[in-house]
Amino acid sequence: MAAVNVLYNVGARDESPDKTGFAHLFEHLMFGGSANIPDFDDPIQRAGGENNAFTNNDLTNFYDIVPADNIETVFWLESDRMLHLKIDEKVLEVQRKVVVEEFKETCLNQPYGDVWHHLADLAYQVHPYRWPTIGKIPEHVEEATLQDVQDFYQRYYRPNNAILTVAGNVTVEQVRALSEKWFGDIPAGPVPKRELPAEPPQNRMQQRVRHSKVPVDALYLAFHVPARYEADYYAVDILSDLLCNGRSSRLYRRLLKERQLFTQIDAYITGSIDPGLLIVEGQLSTGVSIEQAEAAIWEELEVIKNEPILESELQKLKNKVESTLVFSEANVLNKVINLAYFELLGDADLINQEVLEYRRLNTADIQRVARKILTRENCSELYYLAERDA
Repeated sequence: MAAVNVLYNVGARDESPDKTGFAHLFEHLMFGGSANIPDFDDPIQRAGGENNAFTNNDLTNFYDIVPADNIETVFWLESDRMLHLKIDEKVLEVQRKVVVEEFKETCLNQPYGDVWHHLADLAYQVHPYRWPTIGKIPEHVEEATLQDVQDFYQRYYRPNNAILTVAGNVTVEQVRALSEKWFGDIPAGPVPKRELPAEPPQNRMQQRVRHSKVPVDALYLAFHVPARYEADYYAVDILSDLLCNGRSSRLYRRLLKERQLFTQIDAYITGSIDPGLLIVEGQLSTGVSIEQAEAAIWEELEVIKNEPILESELQKLKNKVESTLVFSEANVLNKVINLAYFELLGDADLINQEVLEYRRLNTADIQRVARKILTRENCSELYYLAERDA
């Protein structure tokens, strides 16, 4: 097998505040056909493969996996939609309806579905992370004109704004020849100039209360954390695992199993390229007040900041991270996606350095970032409360 990945250096952070959701819309439009290929799925399937895509705040990523003998089919498909994507009123209307329906289904009609709209809006004041990938409101996609969409395509979906990675049963010479054949004559576009406003340090707690028809009350705490390329990113990642990753983690063991304050609890980082967030979230047990639940979380955060962290606890987390990284590289699809991402960060060789960065961490590193990050003034808090029957 062989995997081919095309990463476009465009995500939700590149959108205008009054025209959001475009990067996600293009994830769908890129499967809508091109000048020579009316249906992208059919050629891939006939070649014995499969393809898909994903979009986030930072990038848009398309990937294909096929038997290695059929890899040229993928180069043909990806190059044709880079050069000759079909964008007309009919195609736009079809994909616009799909995206708007997805917005309604996942954000408006699903319990807690609009959480990220509230958290991002609370935590970010100027940076475009303040809206989610799917967009601020469905009207931005509903009202997108054909010219808006064509301009976005011409600006971002060019070879000089893309990263191509290939892995599997292939040779460098074969990939170089195919790349020249299928992408070599596609003209470059102007290099998009990204000048994003830096989010200023947060110096007071942001709070919001949301009432909705959800099963139980839920609590969300969001803390600003370093960017993906900063050295402290790795310590923050381990810190989130220390808080809640698995049944032996602190918040799960103490607040869910022992004190039974929550029915679900989790902690994770957004992992975004620009400074992101560490999220602590939980759904409350029956009879537990939101204030009681919040106080319990802050108690645990103070423990992590002020009481010694066992070396054995840290080593267990580092082992888990290392095994995850190592096993992910056994899959050719993971390999091309990761290679493209690290190249986007500035150095593809970082894929070989990540394990070392985690190994270097000590308990003092974790406690230092905990004291810096887990503060009330650095926190955005969302109470998501179930509407009570009158």
